[in-house]
Order: sequence, then structure tokens, then C-alpha cells
Amino acid sequence: MSDLNSLEDTYTLSNGVEIPIVGFGTWQTPDGEVAKQSVKAAIDAGYRHIDTAAAYGNEDSVGEGIKASGIKRDDLFLTTKLWNDDHGYDSTIKAMDHSLKELDVDYVDLYLIHWPNPVKFRENWQEVNAETWHAMEDLLESGKTRAIGVSNFRGEHLNELMQTANVTPMVNQIFLNPSDMQQEVVDYNNEYNILSEAYSPLGTGKIFQVPELQAMAKRYNKSVAQLVLRWSLQLGFLPLPKSVHADRIKENAQLFDFEISPEDMKTIDGLHGVAGLATDPDTTDF
Repeated sequence: MSDLNSLEDTYTLSNGVEIPIVGFGTWQTPDGEVAKQSVKAAIDAGYRHIDTAAAYGNEDSVGEGIKASGIKRDDLFLTTKLWNDDHGYDSTIKAMDHSLKELDVDYVDLYLIHWPNPVKFRENWQEVNAETWHAMEDLLESGKTRAIGVSNFRGEHLNELMQTANVTPMVNQIFLNPSDMQQEVVDYNNEYNILSEAYSPLGTGKIFQVPELQAMAKRYNKSVAQLVLRWSLQLGFLPLPKSVHADRIKENAQLFDFEISPEDMKTIDGLHGVAGLATDPDTTDF
């Protein structure tokens, strides 16, 4: 893993687009000054990959944080996501235009379908996803996004999508951390050259309380967050840590001066269930 040197290192998506190997997450980051300043702090700390979503309600502030950073738009990788109410061809096109307006950019680098089976379309989610994906393909073609993918999709959702897709999703962003490695989904992603992005890579904070990780982090002279993010990178995932504290944002970026041993990697792999499991996309109430 010595080829992991910095936040600006990239994975290459199936269409050749390069994506920085760590992203800065903004889920649950309040809109307004907090979101703006945390995005600016992340870019100042060296992050070149910012992840938001229509559902987070903070796209405008994320856009402001990007502007405030002084970094050129083209030097950043920006992701947003289509919310559940906006599935279907026309709604997807409109939702993208709305997101671009909120972010105040001409394009995003990655556009994702946020959930596969929203309550609103549960009766016919397969058909609606097919229409939605057709719109995503057209957005890709038009240059409004440089890559397209999905989030929270499991094997059966991806299988359905592939029946009518012309373009295979490039990314699947899922709940992924030592507490839930979602091995079946990751295996599926790997088989189809779909990059596994890890949201909640720190298990929404619960991971910090795990004694095995606390002891191991101490041995490496690292924080639990740094240890778990490094674990994610060594498995070939793309973690999206989130924080609103400049010091933590900076600390979470310092992942390149140590390597976790194979034995310790196995120990971390074995922590299933210590900090919650992924939400089942087929039983959500949103």
C-alpha cells in the first residue's frame, strides 16, 4: 500500500475519470456558516474531494465553502445525490439543474441515486430506477456530470438496474466501516468494477468507543479515526470522513505515514456489529 501517499492520490473510475481517494463528507453538517467553514477548512487541509447531497439541505453552503477556499473548481472533485422524491426521468433532470444552481457550479464530478427503493416508488421501484438511470446517462452525456453511480444499492438493486442500463454505475456509496463491511455488496461492486465509497466510515462516531480499536490506535500512535480510515484505504475503499472541527478535519487527513499490519487488518475486519449496521434500503420509511 506504499502507493497511498496523499489526499490528492486518485482511483480511476471505469470511464477513466480520476477520483481522489478520500472525500470530505457533509452529511448532518448544518447549512449556513458551519457547512461553509467546514468545507473551506477541509480544502485548506488538502482535501480535493467534497461529497454532499440534495437531501442534506446544505448544497448552497457547500458551494460557498468551495468559493471561499480560493481553489479552482476544476481542481476539486464534487459529488451530489438525487433525492428519493425526485426519481423518474424528468424529475431527475430537474433535480440536477436545481443542485447545480444551489452549488453554483456548471457541473458536478459525480451524481448518485441516493437510495434504490424509496417509499414513494416502492410499488414499481425497478421501472422507476430504470427511467431515473436513463436520465443519469443523459446527464453524463450532456456534461452536467463527469461520472454517475448509486448509493445504498445492494446486489438485487444493481442487478435490476443492469437489465436496462447502457452505462454501468461507476460508484456505489454505502455504509461501510469495521462494524459492517457489507461483504456481499462489496464483492458485487468489485465484480463489475464499481468503486465502493464508504459513508459513515467512522460508524457515526460509535467506533471511537471500541476497546480493541482504542488499544490498537495507541500502538500505532494514531487516533481511532486515523486507524479506521487507513483500514478503509488499505481495503481499496474510498472513505468520506465528516467533521465540523478544523483540528479533526486536519487529523483525519493524516493517513499516509503508517501502514496497518495484515494481522491487525484481520482483527479490525472481525469487529462486525460493534457500531451499528447498514440500513436496509427495502424497509426504509423515506
